[in-house]
Amino acid sequence: MTKKEDTMALKDTKARYGQVSRLLHWGIALLIIWQFLSAAAHFFFDETAIEAFFWPTHKPVGVLILLLMSVRVVWALVNMANRPSAVSLISRLGHFTLYAFLLAIPTVALLRQYGSGRSFEPFGIPLFSGFEGEKIQWMIDLGSLLHSTLGWILLAFIIGHIGMVFWHKYSTKGENVLPRMWGRDDK
Repeated sequence: MTKKEDTMALKDTKARYGQVSRLLHWGIALLIIWQFLSAAAHFFFDETAIEAFFWPTHKPVGVLILLLMSVRVVWALVNMANRPSAVSLISRLGHFTLYAFLLAIPTVALLRQYGSGRSFEPFGIPLFSGFEGEKIQWMIDLGSLLHSTLGWILLAFIIGHIGMVFWHKYSTKGENVLPRMWGRDDK
C-alpha cells in the first residue's frame, strides 16, 4: 500500500488510523469542546445571551457524544488487529480511560434525566417519556454526584492526552504519534 493509499484508507492500518477513525476522533473532539463551552457558559454566564445560546444544546450534544462513542468502540473492536499499536501500557490505559469517561458521563446524565421523571427529546427525537409520581432518587443522586465531577476529570485526561501527543512529537525519546490520527505526515 502506498503512503497516499494508506492516508485515504477507510479502515485503520498499522501505520495510521483510517478515515472513519479519524472522523470519529476529531468529530467527537469538536463536540467535547462544545460541551465544555456550554458548561462554562452555564457556570460563568448564567442567565445571559451566551448561556441561552450554548446551554440548551448541552443535553442533545451529550447524547450525540454517547451515540458516536458507541459507534467508535464498535469500530475500534472491528479494526483491533489493524490499528497502530500503543506506544506503551500507560498509553493504552489512558485511551481506555478516555473511552470509559466518554461513555459514562452521558450515561449518568441520562440516568439523572430519567430518574427526574421528565421526558427527553434530543433533537426532537423522543428518547423516553416522562412519568408521573415519585422520582427515582438513586438515579438523580448518581447523576448529580458523578456527571460534573467525571466531566472535570475527563478534561484533565484530555489535557494530558494532548500534552502527551506533543511530548511524543518533540521528545527525542518518543515516536511522533500525531500523524497516526492527523492522517498525514506532520511536518
